[in-house]
This record gives sequence, C-alpha cells and structure tokens, in this order.
Amino acid sequence: MGTIGDCYDNAPTESFWGSRQIELLNRRRWITIVELTSAMADDIENFYNTERRHSSLNYLTPNEFDNLLLIQNQTIFS
Repeated sequence: MGTIGDCYDNAPTESFWGSRQIELLNRRRWITIVELTSAMADDIENFYNTERRHSSLNYLTPNEFDNLLLIQNQTIFS
C-alpha cells in the first residue's frame, strides 16, 4: 500500500479483519477450519460484497458502487 514504516500500510486490511472478527468469527464456536473457511467465503461473497453498506462508498454496497461506476463510465465513453 505505502512505503516502509508508513502508519497507514495495514489500515484497510486491519479494518476489514476487525469487522469480520466482530460480525462473523466471534458470534459462534467453529468446529473445523473447513467450516470456518466456508463460512468466511460465504460471508464475504454474499453479505460483505452485496449487502453491507460502507461509509467510504457514500453508504452504498460495493455492488451498488460498482454498478454506479459502470453507468458513469458508459455515459462518459459513449
């Protein structure tokens, strides 16, 4: 992300994993790594990317933000 020693290097990653820990990992006891891996993949693909609103995206979901960018780019380049 940045230069060596930059205090913002890990901020986005730390924020993401902090949210995952609170919203997914700490909510139940996981029996196997496979069960946890499957739950994490499902959570990221089906909730985090489609439903969870992000303040950095003007409170849009990532999918809504991507669709808005596509529409804007089509308008600009057509």
